[in-house]
This record gives sequence, structure tokens and C-alpha cells, in this order.
Amino acid sequence: MKDRAAAFTRDWLRLARTPSVGAVTFRELIRRFGDPSHALEALPDLTRRVGRVAPLAPQTAAQAEDEIAAGEALGARLLLSCDPDFPALLAALDPPPPLIWVLGDLRPLERTCAAVVGARAASALGLRFAGTLATELGAAGLTVVSGLARGIDGAAHQGALATGTAAVLAGGVDDIYPAQHADLYAAILAAGGCMVSENPPGRTATAADFPRRNRIIAGLARAVVVVEAELRSGSLITARLAAEMGREVLAVPGSPLDPRSRGGNDLLRQGAAVCEGAEDVLRALAGLSGLAEPDRSFDPFPPTGRESGGESPDTAREKILDLLSPSPAPRDDIVRLSGLTTSEVNAALAELELSGRVVFTTGGGAALA
Repeated sequence: MKDRAAAFTRDWLRLARTPSVGAVTFRELIRRFGDPSHALEALPDLTRRVGRVAPLAPQTAAQAEDEIAAGEALGARLLLSCDPDFPALLAALDPPPPLIWVLGDLRPLERTCAAVVGARAASALGLRFAGTLATELGAAGLTVVSGLARGIDGAAHQGALATGTAAVLAGGVDDIYPAQHADLYAAILAAGGCMVSENPPGRTATAADFPRRNRIIAGLARAVVVVEAELRSGSLITARLAAEMGREVLAVPGSPLDPRSRGGNDLLRQGAAVCEGAEDVLRALAGLSGLAEPDRSFDPFPPTGRESGGESPDTAREKILDLLSPSPAPRDDIVRLSGLTTSEVNAALAELELSGRVVFTTGGGAALA
């Protein structure tokens, strides 16, 4: 059984690291084939049927084993989205990330989380507010989540050190960015906090990794607080993703004369709750309706490798292609406008991603490649 579980983890990782297999397509392949090894076996034939010219090159078994060994050497733990220890709110996302690496203590992720995010070039008042807010939220039993960036993120982690904080990294769990936060990184781990990442250990962050990092921050948290943010910032991306996930979004009001307040003030105009202290966050959480719970019914070792559902017809793919443009469209809109079922749309979109004709955004929307 131990060897079987290790092979399952290895193949889950291989499938998740396959080019053109994003979170939507990964979930659809698991639903269709029931097991990652069967999905990997089916990929060559499936991609030929949907018209892909260049063959896909999944991560090899040796590469997957090297990644697992690298994580274990750090003391990190690989969590699959079907694992019972995978954070429940992340597992309930549509779609969930297939896996995460966690370095440090898992217990902070088991508590209710609140994210505190904001500007890198933060004001002195903003830094003090973020630190105080994080301290008070931690004292109230919450885990403060942020992105280890300069400014507000760093102040939030620092404020929550005593109660355990979770830092979500764009690179691997050993990629300390910015380098000036090396001491903070070490302090978080020493104090019982943790590092979280979708990327492999040893991976250096690129610009494309930060939106995915922001989705993890929003997905872990039941509430996201924006302390300071300009109108075009990663903090506002995190807030938008959180709103789409049904999380509570709060913003700290600021002076209209300070560009760092424009993003938060704009969120307030759009209906975000005002945050003037920890009591506002706790009040928002107390009134938050129940969020979706993850489906834990996945059987990791099905008896056969047969497809669990019929193949979507060519007409479904063409109908969806007619609706798409280079601008992303939400999958709910595609379902409504196409007249297809959700399962038919997800299956067709997965095949279109495998063919290289469709790409997915961080929020799960689909666009022409």
C-alpha cells in the first residue's frame, strides 16, 4: 500500500506539472479517468483526437521523484487536493489547485485565516496599522495570511509572529523573495508558522507566478483586508479573486491625496466593508454565510482506468469556440450562453486547453489562446 500511495502521489504530481494541464483541465482529467496514472496513459491519444499538433511532454517519473525528494530534504510536505490535510477552503475552490507544498507547521492552516495585504511602498501609518491589526487578529485565534512582500505584507507577518502566520510564496517554499526578508522568513518558521507554494522547491518566482500566488492567498482566507493599495496592484487582484470566491473583502479608508489609498477607497465604493480595526474583521467573519465544503469522496485507487464519462462531442467544442474571444469569459457565462451542461462545458474546455486553442485565467475564465 505504501508503494501504491507513493506511485499515486508521483503520478498526481506528473499530471499537475504537464504543460497545458491547468487546474480546470487537471480536475476534468481526474474526473474522467479516475486516477492520474490512467490520465497520463490517455493523454497522447486524447491530445491527438482534439487536434493538438505538438505532443505533450508530461513530467517524467524521475523528475517527479526528484521534486518530491527536494521537498523532503527541506522538510516540506506535499499536499494533494484530495488529501484530508489539504486546506478545506482551497479544496472547495472551483477549481482547486491540484497541489501545494507546505514548509513548517500545518496547524496555522487548520485555523480560520484572514489575509492582510497591501502596498509594498507603504506609509509609516499603513505599516503600523497592518502590524497592529495582525497582532489583534492572531490574538483572536485567527491565522494571518500574506505574501511575504515588502511593506504591508511584511508588517502583517511580523505582527502575527507570536500566533503563527502563513506566507504564500510565488516561487518555491525555499525561494525567499525579497531577499531582505530572509530574517522574517526564518522567524516565521521558528515561531510555528509556515510557507505555502504551488511551485516546486527550488523554483525562482517569475512575474507570471504572482497572480497564482494571489489566488492561493485569497483561497486560504475567509476575509481579505486591503490596507493600502494603488489602483493597479496585486492587492486588488487578491481582493477581486476573494470576492469571486465568496470571501469577505474589507479595505482601510485613506486620504484621497495619497495614491496608496486609491485602491482601498475604490474597493469601498464597490461595496467592500470598512476596516478600522480587528473588530471589523471579526464582525464580518461572524456574519459570513457558510462557504462551499470540499468534496472528499475521491477514491484514489479506482478498480479500472475507464473514462468516467462520455467524450464531449466535437459540436460542443465548436460551440464554445464560437463564444470565446481573446478576452476571458467566465465559465458560468459559457454554460449559460452555450446551452450545454456544466460538465459538458468543463470537458470541452479541458480538451480545448490540451489542444492549445484555449487558455485559462487565474480566476478560471477561458479565452482564445
